[in-house]
Amino acid sequence: MFVTGASGFVGSAVARALLGAGFAVRALVRPSSPRANLDGLGIEIAEGDMRDIAAVGRAVKGTRYVFHVAADYRLWARNPDDILRNNIEGTRVVIEAAKAAGAERIVYTSSVATLKPARPGCHADEMADETMPLAETEAIGTYKRSKVAAERLVESMIASEGLPVVIVNPTAPIGPRDVRPTPTGRIIIEAASGRMPAFVDTGLNLVHVDDVAAGHVAALRHGRIGERYILGGENMTLAEMLGRIARLAGRRPPRLRLPRHLIFPLAYAAEAAAHFTGREPFVTLDGLRMAKSRMFFTSEKAKRELDYKARPADVAVGDAIQWFHEAGYIR
Repeated sequence: MFVTGASGFVGSAVARALLGAGFAVRALVRPSSPRANLDGLGIEIAEGDMRDIAAVGRAVKGTRYVFHVAADYRLWARNPDDILRNNIEGTRVVIEAAKAAGAERIVYTSSVATLKPARPGCHADEMADETMPLAETEAIGTYKRSKVAAERLVESMIASEGLPVVIVNPTAPIGPRDVRPTPTGRIIIEAASGRMPAFVDTGLNLVHVDDVAAGHVAALRHGRIGERYILGGENMTLAEMLGRIARLAGRRPPRLRLPRHLIFPLAYAAEAAAHFTGREPFVTLDGLRMAKSRMFFTSEKAKRELDYKARPADVAVGDAIQWFHEAGYIR
């Protein structure tokens, strides 16, 4: 079993799920990547970058199954081309190496960023599904464009070369081991620390990272080649999410709802400062533009075909808060 991105948030959860299912795991890890998420797991480490053709080729050799989980999940970067190269060229290298190695099945971790969101202002029961692919020209921001382009690349390789690939599209995973942390994890940290006095009208689908990982294993076993499966949990507005975080963290939820246009000057200033610090800003222009739509999705297809299950969002939020607190992110 070969896994890219195994030192990261979703990748480490997938590696743990595979170990729990009885598989031996070999992980591609960059020399500079923190490895705390892999400590004590007994995983074979192969050093290399996912864009390094030779390193990936050596690492994937002799493995039957490949999970390409690694991705550059940033909504801002000093050089946006880095995100494009990592997500598009990295995917090309890994999939082609898996093909050359004769992999029997490949599970590719995409994102719901490649799907059209529900209409602005929709309710939680108005959900998008796998039949609503997003065109690259419709994608907001570099991250979304890169994930759309990478997924379309994989689809073209399936169609033209008959590659045995199953695509999974996680929503917004939360939970333990979010070391970086992810943009959603940063919201949890800020809210649980009492540093989010206001919110905008948007929505998202929260899912426990370990449920996403279990969905990967189910996709390996039961997924249909060439199909995509949304691995999600519970739809909620940002206000509802912040309310749950506040309740679980013992704080008061924010009551002030701000129009998005009032926050754009803050985002411009934050990104300008980030060019000097190099740190991804908490508020980004692309994030605000994406917030216009509520990212509500349904996982009915995965439930039906993969027997996919997701625990309540409160459990996922609680596990995330507990881990962030124990790891020192929340004081």
